Order: sequence, then C-alpha cells, then structure tokens
Amino acid sequence: MDHGAEYYRRFLDGDRGALTAVIREYKDGLTYFLCGFTGDLTVAEELTQETFVRLYVRKPRFSGRSNFKTWLYGIGRNVAREYIRRSRKTEPLPEEWDAPDEEADPELSYFRTEQNRAVHRAMTRLKPEYRQVLWLSYFEALDRQAIAAILKKSVNNVDVLLHRAKKALRAEWEKEGFDR
Repeated sequence: MDHGAEYYRRFLDGDRGALTAVIREYKDGLTYFLCGFTGDLTVAEELTQETFVRLYVRKPRFSGRSNFKTWLYGIGRNVAREYIRRSRKTEPLPEEWDAPDEEADPELSYFRTEQNRAVHRAMTRLKPEYRQVLWLSYFEALDRQAIAAILKKSVNNVDVLLHRAKKALRAEWEKEGFDR
C-alpha cells in the first residue's frame, strides 16, 4: 500500500497534517537522492525543502500512474536541475558525512564508519548520474522501472548506467584499498 499517495490525497482534501506525514516519510531518502545531483548535503536539504514547498504551494495532482515515491522524486529531480542551471557549480560531500554508531562495539563501529566513509568518498568521485542510479537502486531499493521513471531514461539505459556505475564504484573503492 502506498501511504504517501494516501497522505497526499488527504492533504489535497484539506488535511494539512497529512503533508507532515509525507515529509516525515520521504525527506531523508529524497535528500540523499538530491545529494547525488548537487554533491552537497546542505544544498540537497534545501532542495528537499523546496520540493515540499512546491507540494504545499502548487499542489500538483498525483495521477497514480506511477508509485508516489517515483512521482515525488521526479519533482525533486526537476528542482535540483533548476538549481544546477542557476548555480552551475557542485561540491563534493564532506568526509564527516556519516556519524558513527555509538551503541555498537567500538571496533566494529570504527570499521563500519571507515567503510562508510570510503564508500561515500568513492561515490563523490563518480559522475552525478552514477551516484544517482546507485542511490536509487541500493539505498532506496527502487526497481529498474521506478528508477527509469525518476531519471527519465529507458529501463535498458538504467541497466547500462547501473552496470557502469558499479564498475566505476568498484574501481574507486579499490583505489581506497578495499577489496570487494
């Protein structure tokens, strides 16, 4: 069941609290997805806010032809593209992007933190489209059709892009000194 679509319908019917539920459900994933466009987590957070402001102000209609998440991420993608056109600059993610898990075993926590940093450093060196397709596939667990709809590419293009992104990430990771 697509709770986002239901919450959004309730918002359009006048329940302002329902938009809060949409934001709570999707803001983190949308922010990290948009970070793939900008390379800057702070800017991605601002773009996420702008995406939700558009929902609040413009109230675009959700037709239901796709998954709500796919539709929302498409709006976010458009917001990011407008920002990039205006600014024409991107910056890499800061190295301290991931916070350590303080409740875990300190040694395991250290390893995970270092591994996460290595993955994020490697991802920042990838092309933006590679970062985006990897994020949507692995962190958002979207299927190829949803990714294709968000990125406005064919499923075959997504397959090729994902293959190339994995290959590029593996090469960057090996530069960091990690094996598969």
